[in-house]
Amino acid sequence: MTVTVVGIGGSIRADSQSERALRIALAGAAEAGAETIEYSGTDLLLPFYDPAQPDRPEIAKKLVEDLARADGVILVSPGYHGTVSGLVKNALDYVEDLRNDDRPYLHDRAVGCVAAAYGWQASVNTLSALRSIVHALRGWPTPLGAAVNSAQVKFDADGTCSDADVAANLRTIGRQVVEFAQARASHHGVS
Repeated sequence: MTVTVVGIGGSIRADSQSERALRIALAGAAEAGAETIEYSGTDLLLPFYDPAQPDRPEIAKKLVEDLARADGVILVSPGYHGTVSGLVKNALDYVEDLRNDDRPYLHDRAVGCVAAAYGWQASVNTLSALRSIVHALRGWPTPLGAAVNSAQVKFDADGTCSDADVAANLRTIGRQVVEFAQARASHHGVS
């Protein structure tokens, strides 16, 4: 069984620190055998979610379709003023379009959560907020989450992390998402 993992994160600024962290976590999922799909940067420039508006832009439709078929999700948010960025939160609001799906919202999916902020307080608070959102969307946060202090940890343009332990944790989060999806499929007899 090939597992599909959708990664959502980053900021409007292309190749941001949080986007680079997302790529490392997705690499961990790929190393575990997953097909990965990334939504970051300008992919997240979506109109404010409006449940009363039936017409969705193509990128929003594709995001919702990919999430519907995803076996797992990885979320990486920059910490803006101690919480999830509006860009990432708005993308997650579109999960509401899955309310009537066979697997509503993020039901029965592992979700890896990572927060990157300039300082521990903002990164830890943002990670906690992401995990709370995942619970509200019926997802399963992976046992390991990561709060990345951008004042101490940097990601180079080539994707190298200045802290090997942080890079290892990000990869582990990606692997945990895949392992949970595989265990769930095995338990439910999906091949």
